[in-house]
Amino acid sequence: MIAALNALTDLVERDLGAEFDVAAVAAEHATTEYHLRRMFSSLAGMPFSEYAKRRRMARAGAELATGEARVLDVAVRCGYGSTEAFGRAFRAVHGIAPAEAVRNGGPLRTQAVLRFRLSVEGRIPMDVTIIQQPELVLAGYSTEVPLVHSGVNPKIQEHIAGIPPEEHDRLKRLGDADPSGILAVTAGIDPEAPEGSMLTYLHGVALEATTPVPDDLDAIRVEAGRWAVFAADGPFPETLQQVWAATAADWFPSQPWRLRPGPSIVRYLEFTGTSARCELRLPVEPA
Repeated sequence: MIAALNALTDLVERDLGAEFDVAAVAAEHATTEYHLRRMFSSLAGMPFSEYAKRRRMARAGAELATGEARVLDVAVRCGYGSTEAFGRAFRAVHGIAPAEAVRNGGPLRTQAVLRFRLSVEGRIPMDVTIIQQPELVLAGYSTEVPLVHSGVNPKIQEHIAGIPPEEHDRLKRLGDADPSGILAVTAGIDPEAPEGSMLTYLHGVALEATTPVPDDLDAIRVEAGRWAVFAADGPFPETLQQVWAATAADWFPSQPWRLRPGPSIVRYLEFTGTSARCELRLPVEPA
């Protein structure tokens, strides 16, 4: 996986104006485009597409700051068909127009070339179980919330607070499949999604595939397959978020498994308000 990630950054440096074939890099390294993009985003802190744009604009800015390059020539080398499109991308990264970079030399925002290395430190002990999960349905109350990597997600808090207590009890009675209890489900996350992107959050329970779903509840059908179940126990939500990050940084690079498309599920075993003992379930397949 580390080699595949570095192959992506090498691809950007070879030709800034090319259309980057991430699927081909994934196939060459015996993985999937979905898993490769998810791992890049988790480890780099930005989607691959955003990294490629920043590198293009960093190189473009350096060229324009010399005062000797024409904006149109630089735009074409960076793969843009018009100076207008190039100008929008340039301003989004640097906050100034290309012409200002030519006149004043900046200010320009840099983006260093990323290199990935596997650090065998075991900073976070990983308690992991691989299970085979039959087809099931996740049913409950869903909403759209922004992706938040660190700290409490206020939109999720608002959503849960808006569900009447009697509905929580109803959901608990309705659930008839593993994982049991109230679940926090995130779905619809694009592997290229940066922080702040919208995703589906469902507060609900697991049902057997044949159990009818009440008309007033939202549902996500989940196909049968393997799941990696990670244990988390400590301050909430920090410990859960650290375990989530460690799956990409420590676990997946050293294991014969990769992510497959599907929702992420958090099952709360014990919750005190400031700390929690819970499980993070991620859909996986053999690498």
